Amino acid sequence: MYPIGSSSSISVAVGDFNKDHRLDIVVVNNDTGTIDILVGRYEGFQNQTRYSVGSSPESVSIGDVNNDTRLDIVVANWYSNDVSVLLGYGNGSFENQTKYSAGSSPSSVAIGDVNNDTQLDIVVANSWSHDVSVLLGYGNGSFENQTRYSVGSSPRSVSIGDFNNDTRLDIVVANWHSNDVSVLLGYGNGCFETQTRYSAASYPQSIAIGDVNNDTRLDIVVANWDSNDVSVLLGYGNGSFENQTRYSAGYNPSSVAIGDVNNDTRLDIVVANWDSNDVSILLGYGNGSFETQTRYSVGSFTQSVAIGDVNNDTRLDIVVANSFRNHVSVLLQYNRGMITYEMSLAPSGGSSLRYVVIGDLNNDSNLDIILANYGTNNIGVLFGYGNDSFENQTMLNTGTNSHPISIAIGDFNGDCEVDIAVANHGTKHVDMMLGNGQGKFAIQTSYEISFDTPPLVMASGDFNNDSRSEIAVAYDGRDHMDIFVAYNHGSFETQKRYSVGSYPSSVAIGDVNNDTRLDIVVANAASNDVSVLLGYGNGSFENQTSRTVLVLFLDMGTVLLEIKRCIQQAQVRLDAL
Repeated sequence: MYPIGSSSSISVAVGDFNKDHRLDIVVVNNDTGTIDILVGRYEGFQNQTRYSVGSSPESVSIGDVNNDTRLDIVVANWYSNDVSVLLGYGNGSFENQTKYSAGSSPSSVAIGDVNNDTQLDIVVANSWSHDVSVLLGYGNGSFENQTRYSVGSSPRSVSIGDFNNDTRLDIVVANWHSNDVSVLLGYGNGCFETQTRYSAASYPQSIAIGDVNNDTRLDIVVANWDSNDVSVLLGYGNGSFENQTRYSAGYNPSSVAIGDVNNDTRLDIVVANWDSNDVSILLGYGNGSFETQTRYSVGSFTQSVAIGDVNNDTRLDIVVANSFRNHVSVLLQYNRGMITYEMSLAPSGGSSLRYVVIGDLNNDSNLDIILANYGTNNIGVLFGYGNDSFENQTMLNTGTNSHPISIAIGDFNGDCEVDIAVANHGTKHVDMMLGNGQGKFAIQTSYEISFDTPPLVMASGDFNNDSRSEIAVAYDGRDHMDIFVAYNHGSFETQKRYSVGSYPSSVAIGDVNNDTRLDIVVANAASNDVSVLLGYGNGSFENQTSRTVLVLFLDMGTVLLEIKRCIQQAQVRLDAL
């Protein structure tokens, strides 16, 4: 195991620290004042190496600050009011930190060449001194003393870009408490003009930059949490901006994105509204103005959103999983980027939706949806027509107080048809539902698997290359998982048990070391790590190795997204997470 040993790792970055063309990981540990380096290997990650930084590190940035072609690390430290620079040796190890003073409570750090000398410099946003620090680099890994420039109240994040088209980098800062944006134009020598502040609305939460009026000049879009709107500030191309134009969004917009969602080559705005349980779409006219929002209701406290072409019409759609509304919302787009209608899949009949799987259950080449309805003790199947619509939900009973919590699909009896395995939290069983290839299923009660502890999550794969799927089951509150190998008739052998971390909460399967054998990755909620079990290809696995992926104050769905991002960027290929 490779535990990080921190309960407050709040920032992660990746880069190739040892020049082996494999990505490595740096983790910022807020509570211990350290960073951990996990060097990537073909078979996984090396045990961590720990380096001290300042007190309560908040943010990390990576770049070659001493021009030796080796990546170095810069960390912003909140409580010690400084930044730590750790120069890389190019073999995955680093020199001890050198610290440089910043302002009060640095919260964000950015790296760029702000004085056009081809050497990287550091810009830091200081929340409680209400300024930014600029530290010019000598090109040898050392930096001048900071020069500080006032900005607004409580800057939360800093970005660098050329806002006046003079090939000199400028600074833009979002100021949480003063409800504005500060722009500091660069002279190209490392100095900056006094800030110019532009009003935003109440508590700017998120910022995006892009050319929203097609004039080749950068513009600013800000999501304002407390005023429930977005501010658009058009750039003149000389470093100044028009006064904001505000467009209503939903309640407490939490994030904003810019993109061409209606294929007209004009940038549009999409806003996720956490507390009003909807999505706002503001289509751009291409001149910097936007249509009034169109809002589409989704479920309560949306926890997961995916975007993709779900109906094969070459247009992006939005899919939302609603944790408290017991259904999945699909919002389909037509040519103008609007939503034709919202499909509420499984709006009645099931309750307390806990899991969703997609697959072709009836061999018609159309994807179907399988839902675990925890509250009504059944599995819901919605057969797809292949034209955006689905049949009404068909219920498959799982028994009184069974409380199905997880689903896996695969060919469990070797007949080349898709079967369903259901993990029932209430009755501590996994039930087999064998499919006939026409959408009908036979529940195999005589071959159910019983447990002492309620199963929590489950995944399937052909672990022993016998053309039949096996299942991996993790349990509520335990620190192990079991592998069950399939027989021809859809029953399973006695399990093989493998230790994982504490409170496993999600399981994913894929070939993570490129040996053509399936491996298992488990996310462990309580021990804040990921267990990797490499497969031998015969149904057995190596003992776990683990690497910590910690995200503070986020729900588990967000944690799993962070895990997925880290694994993907570390060149570990998974089919799904």
